[in-house]
Amino acid sequence: MDKYIWLIPLLPLAGFIINGLGRNALPKNLIGAIGSLLVLVSFGLSVATFFQIKASGVPVNVNLFEWFSVGNVKVPFAFLIDQLSSIMLLIITGVGFLIHLYSIGYMHHDKGFGKFFAYLNLFVFFMLLLVMGSNYLVMFIGWEGVGLCSYLLIGFWFNNPSYADAAKKAFVMNRIGDLGFLIAVFLIFNTFGSISFADVFTKAATMHSGDSTILLITLLLFVGATGKSAQIPLFTWLPDAMAGPTPVSALIHAATMVTAGIYMIARSNILFTLAPVTLEVISIVGLATATFAALIALTQTDIKKVLAYSTVSQLGYMFLGLGVGAYTGAFFHVLTHAFFKALLFLGAGSVIHGMSNEQDMRKMGGLKGKLPVTFYTMLIGTIAIAGIPPFSGFFSKDEILAHTFEHSTTLYVIGVITAGFTSFYMFRMLFLTFFGKFRGTHDQEHHLHESPATMTIPLIVLAVLSMIGGMIGVPEVLGGHHELGTFLAPVFEASAKLTGEAHHLSHSTEWILMGVSVGAAVIALLYAYTKYISGKHVPAADTEDRHILSNLSYNKFYVDELYDFLIRRPLDALSVFFYKVVDLLGIDGLVNGLGKSSIEASKGLRLLQTGNVGFYIFMMVIGIVAVLLYGYTLIN
Repeated sequence: MDKYIWLIPLLPLAGFIINGLGRNALPKNLIGAIGSLLVLVSFGLSVATFFQIKASGVPVNVNLFEWFSVGNVKVPFAFLIDQLSSIMLLIITGVGFLIHLYSIGYMHHDKGFGKFFAYLNLFVFFMLLLVMGSNYLVMFIGWEGVGLCSYLLIGFWFNNPSYADAAKKAFVMNRIGDLGFLIAVFLIFNTFGSISFADVFTKAATMHSGDSTILLITLLLFVGATGKSAQIPLFTWLPDAMAGPTPVSALIHAATMVTAGIYMIARSNILFTLAPVTLEVISIVGLATATFAALIALTQTDIKKVLAYSTVSQLGYMFLGLGVGAYTGAFFHVLTHAFFKALLFLGAGSVIHGMSNEQDMRKMGGLKGKLPVTFYTMLIGTIAIAGIPPFSGFFSKDEILAHTFEHSTTLYVIGVITAGFTSFYMFRMLFLTFFGKFRGTHDQEHHLHESPATMTIPLIVLAVLSMIGGMIGVPEVLGGHHELGTFLAPVFEASAKLTGEAHHLSHSTEWILMGVSVGAAVIALLYAYTKYISGKHVPAADTEDRHILSNLSYNKFYVDELYDFLIRRPLDALSVFFYKVVDLLGIDGLVNGLGKSSIEASKGLRLLQTGNVGFYIFMMVIGIVAVLLYGYTLIN
């Protein structure tokens, strides 16, 4: 199997080339088939690789070729497939295939159909590079590649200026984080003499906790993760990224790209375990992001914006898990989140498709009977993300909260409150969209219809995964063996040795913690039901007055306006100053002044060029006399 691993990323790349070159010549059905089937074959290879790793327990290293060498430093273009990356391969190619299949129906009438599938295939290729790389440089190539594809896909409908601006915003904010990642890679090389995971992690395991160099490296790596995974303060690009087509939101901003930061930290876990200060920063920033984004999601009326802020919040939960040392729990949530959030985004796309591109939930309502498959699958996704058992989100979120309780009671309490917010805004979205009376136009109601099979089949598959996906991480208190934890143990073995034997909560405490988190979710559900079903409440129109707190939440606490005031405007003013004063008056003034001086001087000097030989002889004599006088003064 080892000799075929290189085909896993190559097949999506081939799809990009074929669909990219033939986008205007090939029929849409063929383009969709090529783009989807190549990812499906890649998924099949990923499944075979996963079972090979599971059976042997031995990571697979594939050295394709020597990339470059400088002196004694050799950097290979190589892949590392272990327990962590093998699961990521399944997520990227499996969920990726379902989204490709969904896109055949969703984007069928779009003029850029071929280009869209080419971009999707290119994204899958770069994401696979990111998780398969055996060193930080290959990972960085994939890291930058998914950033490029994100820009292309968010701004896919670039004729709309606001969509183009959203793409640029995502690109710029990601570059800020990427700079931190790149500097960290240079520091890693300077410290360990290598950027290969095997070399770096082996040497790091011999270092002492709290080393200042490790602290700086991990903080810079976290800056990179903050940009890619949309954490405070670099989170505002992700909600704006909803400008892209809905399949883009599902693939890039729910299931794969935004989890790259979590994957990178989980891959580098030994470095972060050696930097407890960095872990504390990660846990605080993660929880702050989870809570802040949840507060914003409470009042949003755009169905995709609710899911966007939900994604930011759930990513914050993952970082909270990483920060408290629950590496397995955080990665478990990456897995379950890929299922239910991809499902919810695709379900939202199905609603938008049926509603003739309407995204405002205030203009929906009563869609349960018109879109039955979409409703029931989104209901499953909503229960899963709310953390209600026995669906997948309950198990992964409970594991993170349990580790958080061991780490800090304060962080745990805030985490549970945030879980309640999650349940409320998700069921609020469900109730406003599918229950009550239809609030749209007569024309929209007339054209309401369930989505085609290419869109509903992925919804059903993801709904099943959202229901049963958590079974791979059932804790002992519920009679399970946490198969995922056992499978990933070799990846986090070095960190486990450094931290020593972890203290396990008693079963009675675990039951209480589960009861508290589930209770918070159920109470929030009941409150949402009372307000939006029994009370038939519909959010106020934009022009109406809201409560001051609701208004702050609806306007996203004016974070974008704050960034605009504190960062963009001063930078614009500084740019104008440098342009008008430094550039035009200073640099251009100096250059142009020298030119004008030369011209003016030449105007006077050219008068001396009379053409009279006698005058020239006279000037030569004066020159000789001047030289002689100068020589005489030097001698005396």
